[in-house]
This record gives sequence, C-alpha cells and structure tokens, in this order.
Amino acid sequence: MLRKQLRPAIVVTLVLMLITGVAYPAIVTAIAQLVFPRQANGSLINGANGQALGSSLIGQSFTRPEYFHPRPSAAGNGYDDTLSGGTNKGPTDRKLADTLIAQAVDSVVKNDGGIRGSIPSDLVTSSGSGLDPHISPASADLQVARVARMRGANITAIRALVQQHTEPRQFGILGERRVNVLLLNMALDSAFRIASHNSH
Repeated sequence: MLRKQLRPAIVVTLVLMLITGVAYPAIVTAIAQLVFPRQANGSLINGANGQALGSSLIGQSFTRPEYFHPRPSAAGNGYDDTLSGGTNKGPTDRKLADTLIAQAVDSVVKNDGGIRGSIPSDLVTSSGSGLDPHISPASADLQVARVARMRGANITAIRALVQQHTEPRQFGILGERRVNVLLLNMALDSAFRIASHNSH
C-alpha cells in the first residue's frame, strides 16, 4: 500500500523537477539569448578596449568631483546587489525625512551649492531598489557647474551633454525623465579631458 503511494509521488516530483528546474529555465534562457541577448547578459556596457565597465541597470559609485554623482546606494559604500532594498516610504509619509542621508545633503550643499530644502530628493535618498543607475535631470543640472569647473569645460557644453543623455519617459507615459550616470560619465570622458590640475 505504502509502496503504491510512494512510487507515483516520487515520479511526479522527479518529472516536475525536470520540467521546472531544467526544461523551463533552458527554454527561457534560449529564447532570451535569441531575442534579447544584451539584456539577458546583464545589459553590460563595454569601454573602448572591450572591457566591461558596468551594467546600465545597476548604479555605480562615482565620488570624484569631475564626474556626475549617482544617488546614494542602499548598500552604503558601493552598489552591492545583495543588499538591495527600500524603505517603502512615499512622498506623503511624514517620516520620509528620516531616510535622507545626511552626508549626501552636506555633500550637495558643499560641492554643488545646493540649498537645503530645495535639493532634488533623488540626490539624498536611495531608490526603491537601492541600486538605481539613474538620476533626475534636475539632479544632473545641479552638478553641471562643478563638473564643468573640474574639467575646465564650458558649462553650456556640459549641460548640452546632459540633455543628450536624458532619457524620455518609457513609452512616453511611464516613469519620469532620467539620466543614466554611467553612460553620461563615459560620454563625459570621451568629450572632455580632465583639467590638468585635477588629473591623475
């Protein structure tokens, strides 16, 4: 009796393991590689030498003054995807101010001339995932003067580069306009040399 019950249970378990653990992932992976190979492989961005510099989907830490800075990471230093997480606090939450990262506020005030109370929220709070690679156009614009000064470049030219790398809303209606910090900084390095007094 017990053997008759165990045998079909084991067979069903093995069949389901093969379907859900082997066949289905293999089919999905194959389709993804054929239809969306770039996204399936992490949306990696390669430098001039072909070496992967990062992913367009995960933020990176830029702290040097000649670069545009991303929004704070939920992981503290760096963008560790194993520490991804959000606070679930919306703009009407009275405790939203508790999520402001004091060091980020001080940095924006000191380095970019930001005015407390008027700093774009994405420069002083982490995103829902804590790994967002984008900043708002307002956050990028606030950093233009610093980047131009450190690069010895014209402010108008730097601002034009930001506009070129400002992505529209998805499908024209979803989300907000945004700037991918890694892509912008790569374009920055290609178009403008770092001022000699600030070089390596």
